[in-house]
Amino acid sequence: MLCLPYLVALARRGEATNPLLLANPEAQPGRERLRHLVIGSPEGVRSAIHQLHVLNYAEQVTWSQLVTIPPSGILITPEQGEVFSLLRRDRQLD
Repeated sequence: MLCLPYLVALARRGEATNPLLLANPEAQPGRERLRHLVIGSPEGVRSAIHQLHVLNYAEQVTWSQLVTIPPSGILITPEQGEVFSLLRRDRQLD
């Protein structure tokens, strides 16, 4: 998994010069847009998506295709007043 301090360190050193920008389309009126990021190996990401589907939280078809993170990292630009929480959880490999 990628570590947030690693991405911050790259940005501070100027190494994350061409980050992957993640769009945040406007939410529908009366609804809040939540963005879920699952970052890990392709197998781990697919497993997490499948588990959320089994829990009836999110259909598998509603997730984007897997996106390779470029060497420059990713940049998440929050809206004013937004906060975030990072969940780190280990999964057992088969």
